[in-house]
Amino acid sequence: METALTQAWPTPTQPRPIVVIGAGAIARTAHLPTYQRLGFPVAGVFDINSDVARETAKSFRIDRVFETVDEACTAGAVVFDLAVPGDQILSILERLPSGSAVLIQKPMGRDLAEARAILRCARERKLIAAVNFQLRFSPGMLALHDLLERGLLGTLVDIDVRIVIDQPWHLWTFMERAPRLEIVYHSIHYLDAIRWIAGEPSGAYCRAVAHPDMPRLRDTRSSIILNYGQHLRCSLVMNHTHRAGPEHRTSQLIVEGTRGAARLTWGVNLSYPSGPPDTMDVALAGGGWKQVALRGSWFTEAFEGPMSNLQRFVAGEDSILMGSVDDAIKTMAVTEACYQSSDSGGTPIPQSD
Repeated sequence: METALTQAWPTPTQPRPIVVIGAGAIARTAHLPTYQRLGFPVAGVFDINSDVARETAKSFRIDRVFETVDEACTAGAVVFDLAVPGDQILSILERLPSGSAVLIQKPMGRDLAEARAILRCARERKLIAAVNFQLRFSPGMLALHDLLERGLLGTLVDIDVRIVIDQPWHLWTFMERAPRLEIVYHSIHYLDAIRWIAGEPSGAYCRAVAHPDMPRLRDTRSSIILNYGQHLRCSLVMNHTHRAGPEHRTSQLIVEGTRGAARLTWGVNLSYPSGPPDTMDVALAGGGWKQVALRGSWFTEAFEGPMSNLQRFVAGEDSILMGSVDDAIKTMAVTEACYQSSDSGGTPIPQSD
């Protein structure tokens, strides 16, 4: 079965050069190693910290370091890769040449209002813009989507995400100033992947909380329920501050259908960024659980897909831009609903006498 399941996105026949704006940790650990492995040319790199830009360029043998964003915008027929925090996206998009192709690091802004401004900018400037929700493109998620598309699991009746990890928040210092954190910068991946396999929820119930030992960070833990009606239960349990050791850390998705079930694990969460390999197990009707061999993991194979899809869409090789800003804003809307639900405090407990 595993050899027949889709686990990779096809690469472009003639990839365009890429200009990377933002040379921080995510570019160095995921974007650039992936482009190097696939043979995608990188025309240059820019970072607000010029020392970081030069160091990154040297590490990945990139010939050009841009001194400003405006200089990077003169690179010609390229695809832009914005690997920057959410609060910097809009100002950069406003400076890109009209009609540019651009891959935007998630989230699509800090909140729904900013996402709407990004969407307006992309439309007005005729940008071919996608958001890097790469979990959809991980080998396990592609295989799961393939299973569901073929009807091998039947009708979805249960989705359960459980993340109990010790997230190294200190690696991303910009998050200390983020008004929203865990859901919009991390758990948004799971919300987006769920939308991809289950469609649009009608509502969200959520409680997001901080941790007393991390006073500079906002939400670091959450419990989320997405409303998919009477037959599909969808729950996400997110604890990013589990400090009792690795023995009981968990990073998994379990889906159940009327004809079968599947379980995925994401190793990168267990020890970022080089955790154990992802796994996938499937139980089809009438049979027990069987392991599906995966060609790779979320880190870093999932990063192949967003750039490949964008480049192929620009070249006319793909008819659909998977993470388009028009689709990504729907994930931002779900995220917004989660925060609004959390702020509302839930249904008050009635008097018991």
